[in-house]
Amino acid sequence: QVQLVESRGGLVQPGGSLRLSCAASRTISSINVRGWYRQAPGEQRELVASITSIGATTYADSVKGRFTISRDDSKHTVYLQMNSLKPEDTAVYYCYVDDYGLGSTYWGQGTQVTVSS
Repeated sequence: QVQLVESRGGLVQPGGSLRLSCAASRTISSINVRGWYRQAPGEQRELVASITSIGATTYADSVKGRFTISRDDSKHTVYLQMNSLKPEDTAVYYCYVDDYGLGSTYWGQGTQVTVSS
């Protein structure tokens, strides 16, 4: 079992920045994918960004050029740097890990990000 603990989100003004972190409780199998989904009220959960164990990244079109995902495996942590935030980025953000060694997917508890003036 892997527990994922996310940093607190918060209220940010449009154009502002915020960095989320997601720490795993233990070492994850060497083959894995980590990332972030988000879910706005009344909307389906959507993939925001992901990063593989060899550092390959993917981004939703809506966040390309504004968000950056990174990982520090020595700290079992993945980060989401969010810049130039827009009101439409408002959502609950969930981190996850696909652990291919265990054949399991784990989720964080979710953290609220609100972009508003």
